[in-house]
Amino acid sequence: MFDHQYPRVLTIAGSDSGGGAGIQADLKTFSALGCYGMTAITALTAQNTRGVSGIHAVPPAFLKQQLQAVIEDIGVHAVKIGMLHAPEIVEVVAWAIDTYHLPNVVLDPVMVATSGDRLIAQETVQVLVRELFPRAVLVTPNLDEASLLLDRPLANTEALQPAAADLLALGARGVLLKGGHLPGEEVVDVLAHAGAFEHLRAARIASGNTHGTGCTLSSAIACGLALGLGLREAVVQAREYVRRALATGASVRTGGGHGPLNHGHAPVSARLLPLPA
Repeated sequence: MFDHQYPRVLTIAGSDSGGGAGIQADLKTFSALGCYGMTAITALTAQNTRGVSGIHAVPPAFLKQQLQAVIEDIGVHAVKIGMLHAPEIVEVVAWAIDTYHLPNVVLDPVMVATSGDRLIAQETVQVLVRELFPRAVLVTPNLDEASLLLDRPLANTEALQPAAADLLALGARGVLLKGGHLPGEEVVDVLAHAGAFEHLRAARIASGNTHGTGCTLSSAIACGLALGLGLREAVVQAREYVRRALATGASVRTGGGHGPLNHGHAPVSARLLPLPA
Protein backbone atom coordinates (compact mmCIF):
# COMPACT_ATOMS: atom_id res chain seq x y z
CA MET A 1 0.00 0.00 0.00
CA PHE A 2 1.45 3.35 -1.05
CA ASP A 3 1.27 6.17 1.46
CA HIS A 4 4.10 8.54 0.42
CA GLN A 5 5.44 10.33 -2.63
CA TYR A 6 8.68 12.08 -3.48
CA PRO A 7 8.70 15.86 -3.93
CA ARG A 8 8.79 15.94 -7.73
CA VAL A 9 10.55 18.72 -9.60
CA LEU A 10 10.53 19.06 -13.38
CA THR A 11 13.27 20.90 -15.24
CA ILE A 12 12.50 22.22 -18.71
CA ALA A 13 15.89 23.24 -20.05
CA GLY A 14 18.82 22.50 -22.32
CA SER A 15 21.40 19.76 -21.88
CA ASP A 16 25.02 20.67 -21.02
CA SER A 17 27.27 17.90 -22.33
CA GLY A 18 29.98 19.04 -19.90
CA GLY A 19 27.71 18.30 -16.94
CA GLY A 20 28.10 21.62 -15.13
CA ALA A 21 24.96 23.53 -16.08
CA GLY A 22 21.57 22.97 -17.67
CA ILE A 23 19.66 19.73 -17.19
CA GLN A 24 22.67 18.05 -15.64
CA ALA A 25 23.15 20.69 -12.94
CA ASP A 26 19.41 20.68 -12.27
CA LEU A 27 19.25 16.93 -11.69
CA LYS A 28 22.31 17.00 -9.43
CA THR A 29 20.71 19.76 -7.38
CA PHE A 30 17.34 18.00 -7.12
CA SER A 31 19.03 14.83 -5.93
CA ALA A 32 21.30 16.62 -3.44
CA LEU A 33 18.26 18.32 -1.89
CA GLY A 34 16.20 15.16 -1.61
CA CYS A 35 13.82 15.73 -4.52
CA TYR A 36 12.86 13.52 -7.45
CA GLY A 37 13.97 15.09 -10.72
CA MET A 38 12.34 14.85 -14.14
CA THR A 39 13.31 16.44 -17.44
CA ALA A 40 11.91 17.90 -20.61
CA ILE A 41 14.90 18.75 -22.77
CA THR A 42 14.63 21.79 -25.05
CA ALA A 43 18.02 21.60 -26.77
CA LEU A 44 21.28 19.67 -26.82
CA THR A 45 24.51 21.60 -26.56
CA ALA A 46 28.07 20.64 -27.39
CA GLN A 47 29.60 22.32 -24.38
CA ASN A 48 32.42 22.10 -21.87
CA THR A 49 34.04 24.36 -19.28
CA ARG A 50 35.51 26.55 -22.03
CA GLY A 51 32.34 27.33 -23.94
CA VAL A 52 29.54 26.26 -26.26
CA SER A 53 30.53 24.94 -29.68
CA GLY A 54 27.12 23.85 -30.93
CA ILE A 55 23.39 23.83 -30.19
CA HIS A 56 20.96 21.24 -31.58
CA ALA A 57 17.33 22.22 -31.11
CA VAL A 58 14.65 19.78 -29.99
CA PRO A 59 11.50 20.08 -32.14
CA PRO A 60 8.59 21.72 -30.29
CA ALA A 61 6.34 18.70 -30.93
CA PHE A 62 8.83 16.41 -29.20
CA LEU A 63 9.18 18.78 -26.26
CA LYS A 64 5.40 18.61 -25.95
CA GLN A 65 5.57 14.80 -25.96
CA GLN A 66 8.15 14.84 -23.15
CA LEU A 67 5.98 17.15 -21.06
CA GLN A 68 2.85 15.09 -21.60
CA ALA A 69 4.62 11.85 -20.73
CA VAL A 70 6.10 13.13 -17.48
CA ILE A 71 3.25 15.27 -16.18
CA GLU A 72 0.37 12.93 -16.97
CA ASP A 73 2.00 9.94 -15.29
CA ILE A 74 4.23 11.24 -12.49
CA GLY A 75 2.94 14.71 -11.67
CA VAL A 76 4.79 17.84 -10.61
CA HIS A 77 5.25 19.79 -7.37
CA ALA A 78 7.48 22.50 -8.87
CA VAL A 79 9.01 23.47 -12.20
CA LYS A 80 12.35 25.01 -13.09
CA ILE A 81 12.58 26.54 -16.57
CA GLY A 82 15.96 27.22 -18.14
CA MET A 83 17.16 27.55 -21.72
CA LEU A 84 14.35 28.16 -24.22
CA HIS A 85 15.95 29.06 -27.53
CA ALA A 86 12.98 29.69 -29.85
CA PRO A 87 9.51 31.27 -29.68
CA GLU A 88 7.79 27.95 -30.52
CA ILE A 89 9.52 26.30 -27.57
CA VAL A 90 8.34 29.07 -25.23
CA GLU A 91 4.78 28.63 -26.47
CA VAL A 92 4.83 24.88 -25.77
CA VAL A 93 6.00 25.56 -22.20
CA ALA A 94 3.26 28.15 -21.67
CA TRP A 95 0.73 25.63 -23.00
CA ALA A 96 1.91 23.01 -20.50
CA ILE A 97 1.73 25.41 -17.55
CA ASP A 98 -1.85 26.34 -18.41
CA THR A 99 -3.08 22.89 -19.46
CA TYR A 100 -1.75 21.08 -16.40
CA HIS A 101 -1.98 23.99 -13.93
CA LEU A 102 1.68 23.53 -13.07
CA PRO A 103 2.55 24.99 -9.65
CA ASN A 104 5.63 26.78 -8.32
CA VAL A 105 7.19 27.73 -11.65
CA VAL A 106 10.69 29.24 -11.36
CA LEU A 107 11.98 30.86 -14.56
CA ASP A 108 15.72 31.27 -15.05
CA PRO A 109 15.85 33.29 -18.29
CA VAL A 110 19.04 31.69 -19.61
CA MET A 111 20.43 33.93 -22.31
CA VAL A 112 24.20 34.03 -21.85
CA ALA A 113 26.52 31.22 -20.71
CA THR A 114 29.24 31.76 -18.10
CA SER A 115 31.72 31.69 -20.99
CA GLY A 116 29.91 34.64 -22.62
CA ASP A 117 28.27 32.59 -25.38
CA ARG A 118 24.77 33.74 -26.24
CA LEU A 119 22.19 30.95 -25.90
CA ILE A 120 18.92 32.53 -27.03
CA ALA A 121 17.70 34.05 -30.28
CA GLN A 122 16.82 37.74 -30.12
CA GLU A 123 13.28 37.14 -31.37
CA THR A 124 12.66 34.77 -28.47
CA VAL A 125 13.16 37.38 -25.75
CA GLN A 126 9.86 39.23 -26.27
CA VAL A 127 7.90 35.97 -26.44
CA LEU A 128 9.59 34.77 -23.24
CA VAL A 129 8.60 37.92 -21.39
CA ARG A 130 5.04 37.95 -22.70
CA GLU A 131 4.28 34.27 -22.20
CA LEU A 132 6.26 33.18 -19.16
CA PHE A 133 6.86 36.17 -16.88
CA PRO A 134 3.22 36.22 -15.72
CA ARG A 135 3.10 32.43 -15.36
CA ALA A 136 6.16 32.11 -13.08
CA VAL A 137 6.16 32.74 -9.34
CA LEU A 138 9.78 33.91 -9.63
CA VAL A 139 12.12 35.06 -12.39
CA THR A 140 15.86 34.83 -11.62
CA PRO A 141 17.94 36.85 -14.11
CA ASN A 142 21.58 37.65 -13.59
CA LEU A 143 23.00 41.06 -14.42
CA ASP A 144 23.70 40.30 -18.08
CA GLU A 145 20.24 38.84 -18.61
CA ALA A 146 18.53 41.75 -16.85
CA SER A 147 20.52 44.20 -18.98
CA LEU A 148 19.39 42.39 -22.11
CA LEU A 149 15.77 42.32 -20.95
CA LEU A 150 15.75 46.00 -20.01
CA ASP A 151 18.05 47.17 -22.83
CA ARG A 152 20.34 49.13 -20.53
CA PRO A 153 23.55 48.50 -18.58
CA LEU A 154 23.40 47.83 -14.84
CA ALA A 155 26.69 49.13 -13.54
CA ASN A 156 26.39 49.18 -9.74
CA THR A 157 24.35 47.93 -6.79
CA GLU A 158 22.26 51.11 -6.78
CA ALA A 159 20.87 50.05 -10.16
CA LEU A 160 19.56 46.70 -8.89
CA GLN A 161 16.35 47.73 -7.13
CA PRO A 162 15.10 50.01 -9.95
CA ALA A 163 15.91 47.21 -12.41
CA ALA A 164 13.99 44.68 -10.30
CA ALA A 165 11.03 47.08 -10.26
CA ASP A 166 11.17 47.42 -14.04
CA LEU A 167 11.26 43.63 -14.42
CA LEU A 168 8.11 43.44 -12.30
CA ALA A 169 6.60 46.02 -14.62
CA LEU A 170 7.26 43.65 -17.54
CA GLY A 171 4.82 41.22 -15.94
CA ALA A 172 6.91 39.19 -13.49
CA ARG A 173 5.15 38.23 -10.24
CA GLY A 174 8.44 37.96 -8.36
CA VAL A 175 12.06 38.71 -9.25
CA LEU A 176 15.38 37.63 -7.81
CA LEU A 177 17.91 39.90 -9.54
CA LYS A 178 21.38 38.47 -9.02
CA GLY A 179 24.21 40.96 -8.63
CA GLY A 180 27.11 38.54 -8.58
CA HIS A 181 28.65 39.94 -11.77
CA LEU A 182 29.27 43.31 -10.12
CA PRO A 183 32.76 43.89 -8.67
CA GLY A 184 33.40 44.06 -4.94
CA GLU A 185 33.87 41.90 -1.87
CA GLU A 186 30.13 41.69 -1.25
CA VAL A 187 27.50 40.07 -3.47
CA VAL A 188 24.07 41.72 -3.41
CA ASP A 189 20.92 40.14 -4.83
CA VAL A 190 17.54 41.87 -4.80
CA LEU A 191 14.38 39.90 -4.10
CA ALA A 192 11.26 41.73 -5.25
CA HIS A 193 8.03 40.08 -4.23
CA ALA A 194 4.61 40.98 -2.81
CA GLY A 195 5.28 44.71 -3.00
CA ALA A 196 8.57 44.58 -1.08
CA PHE A 197 12.25 44.74 -2.04
CA GLU A 198 14.85 42.92 0.03
CA HIS A 199 18.60 43.19 -0.44
CA LEU A 200 20.24 39.83 0.24
CA ARG A 201 23.93 40.36 1.01
CA ALA A 202 26.82 37.93 1.43
CA ALA A 203 30.59 37.95 1.27
CA ARG A 204 31.95 37.00 -2.15
CA ILE A 205 33.41 33.51 -2.45
CA ALA A 206 36.57 33.51 -4.55
CA SER A 207 36.30 30.76 -7.16
CA GLY A 208 36.85 30.23 -10.84
CA ASN A 209 34.38 27.34 -10.74
CA THR A 210 31.13 29.17 -11.34
CA HIS A 211 29.73 27.32 -14.37
CA GLY A 212 26.07 26.51 -13.76
CA THR A 213 25.60 28.77 -10.74
CA GLY A 214 22.34 30.26 -12.03
CA CYS A 215 20.91 26.90 -13.08
CA THR A 216 21.75 25.48 -9.67
CA LEU A 217 20.20 28.39 -7.78
CA SER A 218 16.90 28.33 -9.65
CA SER A 219 16.72 24.54 -9.26
CA ALA A 220 17.35 24.78 -5.53
CA ILE A 221 14.59 27.39 -5.21
CA ALA A 222 12.19 25.06 -7.04
CA CYS A 223 13.13 22.27 -4.61
CA GLY A 224 12.29 24.49 -1.64
CA LEU A 225 8.92 25.34 -3.13
CA ALA A 226 8.22 21.66 -3.84
CA LEU A 227 8.92 20.93 -0.18
CA GLY A 228 6.37 23.54 0.91
CA LEU A 229 8.61 26.46 1.82
CA GLY A 230 7.45 30.03 1.27
CA LEU A 231 9.13 31.94 -1.56
CA ARG A 232 11.52 33.96 0.61
CA GLU A 233 12.57 30.94 2.66
CA ALA A 234 13.11 28.91 -0.50
CA VAL A 235 15.33 31.68 -1.92
CA VAL A 236 17.36 32.02 1.29
CA GLN A 237 17.95 28.29 1.61
CA ALA A 238 18.82 27.98 -2.09
CA ARG A 239 21.39 30.79 -1.85
CA GLU A 240 23.04 29.04 1.08
CA TYR A 241 23.18 25.74 -0.81
CA VAL A 242 24.83 27.47 -3.78
CA ARG A 243 27.31 29.32 -1.56
CA ARG A 244 28.44 26.06 0.03
CA ALA A 245 28.64 24.41 -3.38
CA LEU A 246 30.87 27.27 -4.56
CA ALA A 247 33.07 27.20 -1.47
CA THR A 248 33.62 23.44 -1.44
CA GLY A 249 34.21 23.31 -5.20
CA ALA A 250 36.61 26.25 -5.45
CA SER A 251 39.80 24.17 -5.21
CA VAL A 252 38.72 21.40 -7.60
CA ARG A 253 40.03 21.30 -11.18
CA THR A 254 37.47 20.20 -13.80
CA GLY A 255 38.40 21.09 -17.36
CA GLY A 256 40.38 24.08 -18.49
CA GLY A 257 37.79 26.84 -18.15
CA HIS A 258 34.98 27.70 -15.73
CA GLY A 259 34.50 24.51 -13.74
CA PRO A 260 31.27 23.39 -12.04
CA LEU A 261 30.09 23.76 -8.47
CA ASN A 262 30.29 20.94 -5.94
CA HIS A 263 26.62 19.94 -6.11
CA GLY A 264 27.17 16.94 -3.86
CA HIS A 265 28.81 18.75 -0.94
CA ALA A 266 26.09 17.75 1.55
CA PRO A 267 23.48 15.45 -0.01
CA VAL A 268 20.36 14.55 1.93
CA SER A 269 18.20 11.45 1.72
CA ALA A 270 15.16 11.51 -0.53
CA ARG A 271 12.38 13.44 1.15
CA LEU A 272 8.96 11.90 1.48
CA LEU A 273 5.65 13.70 1.28
CA PRO A 274 2.30 12.17 2.28
CA LEU A 275 0.05 11.14 -0.55
CA PRO A 276 -3.01 13.36 -0.80
CA ALA A 277 -6.11 11.84 0.74
